[in-house]
Amino acid sequence: MEKATRLLPKELSSVALFGPADINLRAIERAFPALEITVRGNEVQARGERKDLDAFEKLLAQLVLLVERGQEVTPQGLEQSLKMLRGNSLPGEVLSLNILNTRGRTIRPKTLNQKHYVDAIDKNTIVFGIGPAGSGKTYLAVAKAVQALQSKQVTRIILTRPAVEAGERLGFLPGTLHEKIDPYLRPLFDALHDMMDPDSIPKLVANGTIEIAPLAYMRGRTLNDAFIILDEAQNTSPEQMKMFLTRLGFGSKMVITGDITQVDLPSGIKSGLKVVREILGKVVDLEFIELTSEDVVRHKIVADIVEAYERFDEQNSSARPRPLHKDR
Repeated sequence: MEKATRLLPKELSSVALFGPADINLRAIERAFPALEITVRGNEVQARGERKDLDAFEKLLAQLVLLVERGQEVTPQGLEQSLKMLRGNSLPGEVLSLNILNTRGRTIRPKTLNQKHYVDAIDKNTIVFGIGPAGSGKTYLAVAKAVQALQSKQVTRIILTRPAVEAGERLGFLPGTLHEKIDPYLRPLFDALHDMMDPDSIPKLVANGTIEIAPLAYMRGRTLNDAFIILDEAQNTSPEQMKMFLTRLGFGSKMVITGDITQVDLPSGIKSGLKVVREILGKVVDLEFIELTSEDVVRHKIVADIVEAYERFDEQNSSARPRPLHKDR
């Protein structure tokens, strides 16, 4: 059994690193059950096999780096850091990438896949973010849109969704147009409210700097100098997807987000998001990013729920009887 000792920077708060009541330290101990870990002041000691000690020292170095860069360390962040290190990625580089500093908080990717997604948005004109609820695909896209607007890369933000969830159509819903579309577009407003002064949003909407509208309102337009997000794209038909993509104008960027396991289209209508990769897979300056349940950054139980449903779907799809074919 070998021993490793690391002295933490004197200015580093042990609470910032190990959490209140050592909650992070307990999480580290669960991640390295074969190690004996002790902390005395700014000295951290560990005893165990060299392989485990090396992994522990790498994790500790990355956590110190995150704290020094002003990043909060949580048990969930520790879990993500361990996954990144196992994949030969450095959490200090992934989790300290700031997109926005707004309203006293920092918005940044929290998983390696999320960083790939954000990098893809920077590098490409069109990006598809496909993944389950809570994986950050819409939230990070809106953050990149606000960043682009604030840095004057674009002059406006356009947020749109198809208004066909649960088979409902705008013409059959009660109320004014605003009242009809509000339930469909509310998640996009909620994301904006997290990132901008809420009092400024109505003014930006009124002067056209921010436009939030159903997908049907995009038809016949050319969208220049805009950051355009199509959310819930799994509920577009192939024709609607083509219509949307061909609205792209000069100086614009598009992000299309959706979850192909949550299609609400009427029976018999294909999802435009499901077929678009077959059509556009070889187009340059366009990228598809797959997010998974491991990228869900809501409460941990949300990730567990997503994984449970994925297992259930896989089991049921494999258990379905194959159709019998009669010999002709």
